[in-house]
Amino acid sequence: MAGFDDLEGAYDFSPGAQVPLTGAGSGQTAATHALASAAYRDGPVTDLIAANGDAKVSAPRFSLFEPNLGEAFARAVQVRMLGGARKPLIQSFGCEPQTVVEHCLAANRIRRQRDARLTVVMVLFGLLFLPGVLLWLGGFQLRRTLAGAQDKRAGALGGVVLAALGVLAVVFVIQLPFTGFWGIYLRVMLVAPVVGWLWAKQICERYAKDLRSRWEGLLSGGGVGAKIPEAVPHAPGDAEAENIRLNLAKLTAEQRSNLVFYAGSKGILGMGTRWGSWQLAEELVPATPGTEINPFRSWDVVRAIHDRLRMLERGPLHTGGFPTPSIRHWVVAPVGEGASEVARPDGQEVEAYRIKDFEVQRICNEQQFDSGNRHYLGVQFVLWDGQLVITMLVNVTVLHHTLRIEVTGHALGPVHPLFTTKPSPKTKTVSKSVRFWETKDVTLPLIDTPEVVRLAARAPLTWFPPVLDFLGGKLTLPEPFGLRHVWADKPWRHRFMADDILRTATPVLRVVHAATLKVLADNGVDTEKFGARSGVLSGQVQAAEPGRADVYNA
Repeated sequence: MAGFDDLEGAYDFSPGAQVPLTGAGSGQTAATHALASAAYRDGPVTDLIAANGDAKVSAPRFSLFEPNLGEAFARAVQVRMLGGARKPLIQSFGCEPQTVVEHCLAANRIRRQRDARLTVVMVLFGLLFLPGVLLWLGGFQLRRTLAGAQDKRAGALGGVVLAALGVLAVVFVIQLPFTGFWGIYLRVMLVAPVVGWLWAKQICERYAKDLRSRWEGLLSGGGVGAKIPEAVPHAPGDAEAENIRLNLAKLTAEQRSNLVFYAGSKGILGMGTRWGSWQLAEELVPATPGTEINPFRSWDVVRAIHDRLRMLERGPLHTGGFPTPSIRHWVVAPVGEGASEVARPDGQEVEAYRIKDFEVQRICNEQQFDSGNRHYLGVQFVLWDGQLVITMLVNVTVLHHTLRIEVTGHALGPVHPLFTTKPSPKTKTVSKSVRFWETKDVTLPLIDTPEVVRLAARAPLTWFPPVLDFLGGKLTLPEPFGLRHVWADKPWRHRFMADDILRTATPVLRVVHAATLKVLADNGVDTEKFGARSGVLSGQVQAAEPGRADVYNA
């Protein structure tokens, strides 16, 4: 895909104008909206580390400039998924990554609007009275350093410094040893930042309500869509907008790729770990002694299985059952368990990140032993509004006279509970003034004083992201990165999700075996041993239990 590397010769494979799909139609809104809500969140960025220990946050040089959760997440995702030097991505099954990225862009745009206003405040009340502002910022930085950047309780020395600054400001206003211009300037120098703080607090409070309303709306199912006017070119030479538009199209194309990666005990990246495996392997013997079987290839068996799997949603009784599954041919490439990145192939066999059909068929028939990629036929169910992804993979190999049909189960659980928590108002329980033995809840402002100072101090530097990352630290996402699988929780703790996973194995296995026996019988193969082995597996799969099929005891 060399044409994607530069904008001049880039191949635009975006489908053009489209009718947007509604949430009900996509069936993946819960996981998508949960991940997108992180772009609008406040709170400490360390919560993301608790959700996935492979994510890293570099230590800030000055804690006054460190980002919160939403700021760090939105910027990290935008750079990782739309950056010019980004590495290949892992598909996000059960999720729409473009929607998440669009919300990250929208959240960053809202914060830029807020920071533009805060920058004006800093220029008027900070630059003109710089010594006073530096004193106040130094006091708040000392407070955060002694108390801990995310601790609400200030250290004793930091509190003393801030109190001393307040007393000094009062003394400067009442009486000062200087007269004339410098006397007036010294008086205003410590008071002006306080006036600027009051103005900045109103700005921060207004935008905090906007961000929280979008956070609440996404998790409640009624959130507004992300608006990203910066992705629409306004002139022929608008390279930045064109770059964003093309990268969003590349992201969508990579999401539709039919190449996935097997990473040892981590399973298939994006599909989850392998929890079960059933193998039907018997000798190919002619049904009539003295004759030969009709020659057939692995692809013939796979095609027959594919046709039968399309009938999974149908049954003899009107009792619901399977929803319409996604049935696709996958090319699986092996990577190391600790690999820091993956590589997508390039060449005549690849178009828009997809391996062409003739190459998929060749891999199915020829690459069954030794090095190289392998072919799997997959039937995938996206359930629980995108929170559960069940994938059953079928692999067909023929070695010497032995035909092996292997069915494996993979499961990807719901997104981490961190992403599904709704915003709660900030309250404090206090005693009533008259009936002091009773208590009441008092609603606090969304933005407290230290947060206003942090946002105002960061605002002028948001126009220089590398400088802000250097001073305040940044979030490094786990690799190989895919929005869905790196934040996925285990599905086995949810009783109904676990039941859905285990129940899927039996009908899929039986359909695969029935299709295989039909192909064998049509080509003159004795199916007695295959049928007996299929019956044994059919009995075993009824008691399927989740295991760690990719962990070997050797």
